[in-house]
Amino acid sequence: MNKKTKLIHGGIVGDPFTGAVSTPIYQVSTYKQDGVGNFSYEYSRTGNPTREALEKLIADLEDGHRGFAFASGMAAIAAVMQLYKSGDHVVFTDDVYGGTYRLMSKVLNRFNLDVTFVDTSNPQKVREAVQDNTVAIYVETPTNPLLKVTDVREMRTIADEHDLHLIVDNTFSTPYYQNPITLGADIVLHSATKYIGGHSDVVAGLAVVATEKLGEELHFVQNSVGGVLGPQDSWLLIRGIKTLGLRMEQTEKNTAEIVSFLQSRDDIVTIYYPGLKDHPGHDTHKAQATGFGGMVSFDVGSKERAERVLASTKYFTLAESLGAVESLISVPAQMTHASIPAERRAELGITDGLVRISVGIEDAEDLIADLKQALEQE
Repeated sequence: MNKKTKLIHGGIVGDPFTGAVSTPIYQVSTYKQDGVGNFSYEYSRTGNPTREALEKLIADLEDGHRGFAFASGMAAIAAVMQLYKSGDHVVFTDDVYGGTYRLMSKVLNRFNLDVTFVDTSNPQKVREAVQDNTVAIYVETPTNPLLKVTDVREMRTIADEHDLHLIVDNTFSTPYYQNPITLGADIVLHSATKYIGGHSDVVAGLAVVATEKLGEELHFVQNSVGGVLGPQDSWLLIRGIKTLGLRMEQTEKNTAEIVSFLQSRDDIVTIYYPGLKDHPGHDTHKAQATGFGGMVSFDVGSKERAERVLASTKYFTLAESLGAVESLISVPAQMTHASIPAERRAELGITDGLVRISVGIEDAEDLIADLKQALEQE
């Protein structure tokens, strides 16, 4: 089954009881049992038909064994981290989403889950970071917001050398363009709030595991901790997934035109986009993904200029998040990555003049005109 077909026909399709083409929203908390312990569903924290349809669909799309839906991307990451115990150590991508950095450095560290942040695009640094108590390598590729690329196959090699789990955040590329499990990942994560939902109307997280054992372990955590996705939001994600391929293709087409426009200007300090042939991770990304996506970051030179640009756009909406049909714009240093200390941002290269755009599906001509007039504000 090809990808666009799988987006429509993967997972559980429709409703066998009524013949409804769309999976119904089972707005229910508990279920009648045909005798003690004789049931299909017991309680909606443990399992819900609408959520199950979504979970089976994302497992199909990621070529995994089992999928899980959570109330947010952070809830999904937290659940995966609860597979480990106090005293364990995880190697993390350094240029990671600010909320992920905050979770690991300010919340889970309270439970003595140790973490080392390194540039995972450099395999040697990953090898050097592995300790006797290391249990996993956690990779974001491409990263947020500097679009660094990590070779997932190489990370699998390192993981095998030390018997580690390999976890990949696939939010930017989506299962339409990249399938980390086929590259060797044990667990794939998504902030489904972003491209998978695609319409700025739902907050959700997804995880997919490669094996039955991991599936049993993560379901135990999901059911025990209870950060599950509700049926209404599960239905919204199923609906969003149906158009994921069309949206990603249009977004990437628009992005290529916008990047070309940015390259034509001499007032842009740096452009971060893996689709550029001179991007350090271009070849690696091309080898492990089928598209470059719609996320671009570029440095306009100063905090003051970045703020003028953001205050002047009309079609690029100043907002948190990404991956929606509408184009969004932000300054990571003050928004998505504000939770990272300033000195740490400076080390990573997240400057005060760095602007991040999430390109939508509007007409590229209008988006370019909008950026042009914003960049020319004095």
